[in-house]
Amino acid sequence: MAQVAVEAGARRPRARAPARGAAILWRFSRPHTVIGTTLSVVGLYTIAASELGGGDLADLAWTLLAALCVNVYIVGLNQLEDVEIDRINKPYLPVAAGTLSPGRARVVVAVAAVVPLALALTQGTSELAFVLAGLLVGTAYSSPPLRLKRYPLLASLSICGVRSVAVNVGVYLHFSAALGGAGTMAGPVWALTLFVVPFSLAIAILKDVPDIEGDRRYRIATFTLRLGPRRVLHIALAALTCAYVGMATLGALALTSVSTPVLVLSHLGALALLWLASTRIDLDDPASFWRFYMRVWGLFFLEYVIVPLACVAG
Repeated sequence: MAQVAVEAGARRPRARAPARGAAILWRFSRPHTVIGTTLSVVGLYTIAASELGGGDLADLAWTLLAALCVNVYIVGLNQLEDVEIDRINKPYLPVAAGTLSPGRARVVVAVAAVVPLALALTQGTSELAFVLAGLLVGTAYSSPPLRLKRYPLLASLSICGVRSVAVNVGVYLHFSAALGGAGTMAGPVWALTLFVVPFSLAIAILKDVPDIEGDRRYRIATFTLRLGPRRVLHIALAALTCAYVGMATLGALALTSVSTPVLVLSHLGALALLWLASTRIDLDDPASFWRFYMRVWGLFFLEYVIVPLACVAG
């Protein structure tokens, strides 16, 4: 829930003028991850309602609140642990920019940990499991003694595990149980989970390309430093292509409860958009790569619209 105004635009964000209140918290929450988490939860709820019938908007609201709090905890803790690195790589973030004090940031992070745990204790074992998984993996990723972000493979697997398994499986099982499905998994959710595995891995390795300067200075051994930006881009494009081709194939051959034309055509169209965006990258310009990275996030957002839509239309 693992790593959502979207941080996309003509160029990579630069340091901004001091902000206050909600604007600071919004920036601290890493807006693109908030948008991704929101669309994930709402999309999974839509699939559950389509597959099982009925709905409970109050349960959706509480589950979404828990997921967003976990999101804020993960990205907030990372900012507290990476202040010096962020002053080089992401000087616009509130703690690095000095617009949010570390003390206040710790309060926000602590509240973001307590609230979802309290909610999960009243919402069943599935929600408790995904909340605990998100909090524990987020802590291990950013904080000593593990600080998994120092190890590129473990860092990528951490992000992938939260986004693909904890969110998709944990949240859907919760909705399934709440809607009378006895905690069963639907075929489209299994397909979505498999899709998000390579997609999350691609996001995990792409995010470090614009941050190469700070990571090199503080000896964070990312794949970008080990392999170079071009090879990382090629690996990510290969993973994303496999995800899209795989989902289009599943839609045509294996998923019977969805609209095959919607699923297949939309994924092939999204794949074409991905490759078109990749032709506009200037690897020597961090702002250019940042724009591409945010377009990849945009395609991630789109996935949680496409699959629910295919289920409703099926």
